[in-house]
Formats: sequence, C-alpha cells, structure tokens
Amino acid sequence: MRLAKKTALITGGGSGFGAGMARKFAAEGARVMVADINAEAAHEIAAEIGGCARTVDVSDAASVESMAQAALAEFGGLDILVNNAGVTHPPAPLETISQADFDRVIDVNIRSIYLTARHLVGPMKANRHGVILNIASTAGVSPRPHLNWYNASKGWVITATRTMAIELAPFGLRVNALNPVAGETPLLKSFLGDDTPETRAKFLATIPLGRFSTPQDMGNAAAFLCSDEAAMITGVTMEVDGGRCI
Repeated sequence: MRLAKKTALITGGGSGFGAGMARKFAAEGARVMVADINAEAAHEIAAEIGGCARTVDVSDAASVESMAQAALAEFGGLDILVNNAGVTHPPAPLETISQADFDRVIDVNIRSIYLTARHLVGPMKANRHGVILNIASTAGVSPRPHLNWYNASKGWVITATRTMAIELAPFGLRVNALNPVAGETPLLKSFLGDDTPETRAKFLATIPLGRFSTPQDMGNAAAFLCSDEAAMITGVTMEVDGGRCI
C-alpha cells in the first residue's frame, strides 16, 4: 500500500500504459481518476479499480480545465498527476508528414502538459507537496527514422520534466518522467507501420531483454516514482525499455 491515502489523476488512463498505471496505483491504495478521450474505456477501467472516470480531450483548454476542477472537487486536492495521454504520426519521411498529423502530435503530447500545469500546479504548490509524472519515450532519447516529429515531441517532454523539477522543487513538488519502449498498446501498430511478425521480430531485436514493455512494467515503475520511497528523486527520466537505450 505504497500509495495509501494518495489521490491520482491519470490522463489516457483508459487503455495501454495508462490503464496499467491506474490498476497498479489502485492496488497500492490510491484513489484514482481515470481520464480519457474514450469515455467508455475510462469508465470501464474506473469501475474495475473502484475509481472515478472523466472524459477529456487533453489538447483542449476548456476540457482540461473542466477535468482539473472535477479532480480537485472529487478529491479535495491532488497528490499525483500523470500526464500519460499521447499519440504519434504514421511512420514516414519527415517532410511528408501532413500538417494535421504534426499538429495533433504537438497538441496531445506537448500542449496537454502545459494545460494540466496551468490548472493543477497552482493547487499542488499551495499544498506544498505532490508528484507529477510525465510519460515520455525512448524515442526522445534514441530516436528512430520516420518518426521525426513524434521523437521531437518526446524530447520536449524530457526537457520540460527537468525544468519543471527545478522550478517546482522549492514548493515540495517532484517531477519525473518514464521513457518506455514500444509496448503492447493501441499505439504499437502506429509505431511499426506494418504490424507483421517480421516487423515485430526486427524491432524486438533492438531490445536486449527481447520483449516489449507492458502496462504492468509501467505501472510498477510509476508507482515507485510516485511513492514516498522516491522522495529524493526528481528531474529523472527513467527508461523502462529492456536495455534498448544502452
């Protein structure tokens, strides 16, 4: 029960890594709000873990503000914010990516962190404690061709995490990030482009431990970084990648 009496808000919590973190946080004693653009998925995970659900478009300012207000009203404050929602663009040469796909990556992967900070950092600073966990990617550390603008967005998340950690430390807030390698999530097909046994085998050959990261892996790492056991850890971007970035 490492997160007993803690409250947590997880964006993109209806599936994949977000759902894995929601399940682990609840198992460790936290009260969790599962926020997702897919209302049905959010409610399904929330019902499973005994949490609450919220439909949100993390790229929309009014939607994020409404989510933040709902979380503060539900919990009376917030201990843990997990910025997990993310998208990618189809793998292709960088100059061929459409502006619509580029804008969507920026809006969901970057703007969302700015928007949650706008509406939740103030209350967390006022309480003089809390943890923010941003989900970046190994793509921001060891980028691959044909995912240029996604790679760049995750590099931004890593830098934002470090500067947030420095600025918010005097207020008792810790800010860290996780860098997962591709996992068995709805985004896997987008990363691979052509999801076949051959493309999977080629990608897995780049991971020393020989497997994709799982929602459980992410849940375990996130629970540690968001717990009091990690009280001296801030500004860290931790790879959960089976050794891919070595």
